Amino acid sequence: MSQSKPASIMDARILIPAIGGAFRKLDPRSLSRNPVMFVVAVVSALTTVLFVKDLATGAGNLGFSFQIILWLWFTVLFANFAEAVAEGRGKAQADSLRRSRTETQAKLLAGDDRSDYKLVPGTSLKVGDVVLVEAGDIIPSDGEIIEGVASVNEAAITGESAPVIRESGGDRSAVTGGTQVLSDWIRVRITAAPGSTFLDRMIALVEGAERQKTPNEIALNILLATMTLIFVMAVATIPSFAAYAGGAIPVIVLVALFVTLIPTTIGALLSAIGIAGMDRLVRFNVLAMSGRAVEAAGDVDTLLLDKTGTITLGNRQATEFRPVTGVSEQELADAAQLASLADETPEGRSIVVLAKEKYGIRGRDMASLHATFVPFTAQSRMSGVDLDGSSIRKGAVDAVLRYIDQTSSRTSNARPRNGMAREIQSIADEIAKAGGTPLAVVRDSRLLGVIHLKDIVKGGIRERFAELRRMGIRTVMITGDNPMTAAAIAAEAGVDDFLAQATPEDKLRLIRNEQARGKLVAMCGDGTNDAPALAQSDVGVAMNTGTVAAREAGNMIDLDSDPTKLIEIVEIGKQLLMTRGSLTTFSIANDVAKYFAILPAMFVTLYPQLDALNIMRLATPESAILSAIIFNALIIIFLIPLALKGVAYRPIGAGPLLRRNLTIYGLGGLIVPFAGIKLIDMIVTALHLA
Repeated sequence: MSQSKPASIMDARILIPAIGGAFRKLDPRSLSRNPVMFVVAVVSALTTVLFVKDLATGAGNLGFSFQIILWLWFTVLFANFAEAVAEGRGKAQADSLRRSRTETQAKLLAGDDRSDYKLVPGTSLKVGDVVLVEAGDIIPSDGEIIEGVASVNEAAITGESAPVIRESGGDRSAVTGGTQVLSDWIRVRITAAPGSTFLDRMIALVEGAERQKTPNEIALNILLATMTLIFVMAVATIPSFAAYAGGAIPVIVLVALFVTLIPTTIGALLSAIGIAGMDRLVRFNVLAMSGRAVEAAGDVDTLLLDKTGTITLGNRQATEFRPVTGVSEQELADAAQLASLADETPEGRSIVVLAKEKYGIRGRDMASLHATFVPFTAQSRMSGVDLDGSSIRKGAVDAVLRYIDQTSSRTSNARPRNGMAREIQSIADEIAKAGGTPLAVVRDSRLLGVIHLKDIVKGGIRERFAELRRMGIRTVMITGDNPMTAAAIAAEAGVDDFLAQATPEDKLRLIRNEQARGKLVAMCGDGTNDAPALAQSDVGVAMNTGTVAAREAGNMIDLDSDPTKLIEIVEIGKQLLMTRGSLTTFSIANDVAKYFAILPAMFVTLYPQLDALNIMRLATPESAILSAIIFNALIIIFLIPLALKGVAYRPIGAGPLLRRNLTIYGLGGLIVPFAGIKLIDMIVTALHLA
């Protein structure tokens, strides 16, 4: 199912609601999540109250104060607007995904007659309702088979690639909502009340999972909060110092000094950087539900991948014909193709294609051959064809051997099969040890050989995993398959480790163990059984071809369903971290430069000697302060293109990266404010604004 791409950042459907969102985020509970902007909002509110008081009494330099307050609120609102745009984008993506959901329809039976049913929504079923599920139908809810036997594809729930047999009676009668019946029909009595199905339990696990804050996010928050606190204490001591020197510093000037010295630039740009990361992911056909998810990708240590549909194509395919002694590969391939011409399953089609490509055996028209196709059933576990008095069957090895015993006993010319049976079993065991599925082929009670079906590993995936390894990321394949099959697929795919026969709880436990060791974990998956792990992981990449539960649990969705896309995701995450680090360096250097603009202007009347520090030769103390606060607000806007474009990713170490940032963004952060504040001062002076 295709997904519509999210709206552009410049889309009016996002921008217009974000304007209102910028004002709603003035709520202290919202602002408190960003310590820098919270403090800016507090001092803006304080100066606004003082301005109203001065306006009522006529005291103070109202025009100057009004301009300072205007630019302070502009800084807060713009930061809120950027955050609202980010949230609006995520909401638009989520709404788009939810609209793609389809509700399972159930065939609710009124009595014993299978043809007497009515279609109802699966969510309306109650405990005790009886439904009919036929080939191709999705089982609408958890239940118990009370009649019939069928082959069921449970890959979306259990992770197993091979279908399983479910039948009434015994321990194989339970079925799970969301699985698909592949053959035959079953009558199911619903056993789970709404809200208590397997899928509901998965959703509960998803909602109960918490994502970690990334180490970089924690470190930056501590840095910003610490710097803000330091400048709060520093500025708070200035009035006492000024009074001791025989003067007074207006509150509005103290606020301007404080706001320009704290790291407002990076504080306001954090959301914009997150938006940029999500936009870059969109170009790789990946939807990110938050900037935090993109950031976390830059620090990923461990990658967990579901096997079926993620590492492998998801459907078993024929890869080899293994004839028994005395039978040629050509003869086996011809019989296998004849038995599969009318088989529309992916496995059947792959047998036809393999016979054509490897042996040049072209498909034939079943009608012209006067052939009768024998469909697969859960009871026989075989399919085949009858033509010209000959019978060909293919299916599970034990089922084929039973078929030979039954047909041989009805003929007077029964032949011993012990030798052939042992050879067939030996070939089947070899295939099973290699992680494949064997299908035996028989023609008129004569064993011909075995078809090797296997999970096909996606092309180029081994090379991509090697690239991930070079980036320092450990790959772990998780699957519901048995250890033998899992080991074979893991070796072929080139992953570092694997977890076989994994339940949803096992996956969750593995992720939590990794996180407890300080690792950041990324998870790629597509099944409902992957949903809890996708939710718990720091980066949950759901395949677009996966289930609704998986897509809603992840914080990223890969529209191309390519698990190796994580390489691009990691690179974009690292680019996001480098961009934020670069802008943080620029912001701190920027504050140092603004220090030389405001501090001499504040104290020059008390200490005329400080005029020597006015190296920019700003016109007046008022113009210097106003120019600095205007620059402080405008630089945020001018840095948005860099925040959106991002710093180019280079796989270099922390030391060279730090030197590069200090050289380019540290030096730039010192030089740009001098030029910018001087230019604004000239304009302010020319317009007589101060």
